[in-house]
Amino acid sequence: MAVGKPQISVILPFSDAEHTLERALRSIERQTHRHFECIMVDNCAGEGSVGIARGKAARDARFVLVSESQRGVAHAFAAGFEHSCGSMIARMDSDDVMHPRRLEFQQAFLENYSDYGAVAGKVRYGGYYRKNTGLKQYIEWNNGVDTYPKILLQRFVDAPIVNPSAMWRREVGAGLGHYLAGDFPEDYEMWLRWLHHGVRISKIPEVVLDWHDSGRRLTRTHPAYSDEAFYRVKTRYLARWLADNNPHHPGVAVWGASRIYRNRARLLEDYGINITHYIDIHRRRRLDKPLVFYRDLPRPGQLFVLVYVRQWQAKARIRQFLESRRYIEGLHYLMVA
Repeated sequence: MAVGKPQISVILPFSDAEHTLERALRSIERQTHRHFECIMVDNCAGEGSVGIARGKAARDARFVLVSESQRGVAHAFAAGFEHSCGSMIARMDSDDVMHPRRLEFQQAFLENYSDYGAVAGKVRYGGYYRKNTGLKQYIEWNNGVDTYPKILLQRFVDAPIVNPSAMWRREVGAGLGHYLAGDFPEDYEMWLRWLHHGVRISKIPEVVLDWHDSGRRLTRTHPAYSDEAFYRVKTRYLARWLADNNPHHPGVAVWGASRIYRNRARLLEDYGINITHYIDIHRRRRLDKPLVFYRDLPRPGQLFVLVYVRQWQAKARIRQFLESRRYIEGLHYLMVA
């Protein structure tokens, strides 16, 4: 099907995707927005997956097959981007399913809001929550982080964008770079970098993707997606944010005095941040810094609090408590886990 120069380039890297690739490609083919191209990037895939992609390219000229022998999303995406020509770039993964109006809705948003550089959407989990309650909580949180102000405030909790749900202007990635290869989650680093440089990102209110977080996905298997890797890249950009926004810089108070929270917070010290106090629900702990019992917190404006507690319910209670004390998120405290 020849349609002239496409408006949207969908970039879809794939590797071992023989059982899911056809479903993903079919969901792209069925988009209500017809003026797209899909760059399918063979990233060391088996013959079964390559055969599916080759067959799609033979039947529909909008689907183009290219290859990248260096493994990894950053390298595969770069190869796809080099072959693309759309003014809008949309990401897609080989085991996910686009909803039919995704491209239509997201392009309309970017056309209507010229000050926004990227847009994502809500996702629906394509598996069984009963087997993965943590992922259910993450998706519920992520779907609620749906405006630019919320994304800015919540970006240090976790990745605020589900990567294959995103679309952005070509010039944004061309100017600031796309995914970087390294010992960190490349999508999270990219969102943090773009937000740091002032790129406005939002979400449309519709569900745009069925997200299949399979056991084979790199986010489940590669060390670059470990908790430690997330905290390393998060800390780097958090330190930059604190330098610009913390009125008590370089001093911070850390809510969460357990060993794991202290170790994660100490990563900030490599960037010149000084942990002045720990805050905890227990009155007595033997620590290397002064301990503040949470009910003894000073009035807002006396210190800046970073909440490192990770459990979702505990975080909700801490936020409720801080707000009852008239602490304002982003001004007096920040959730960072």
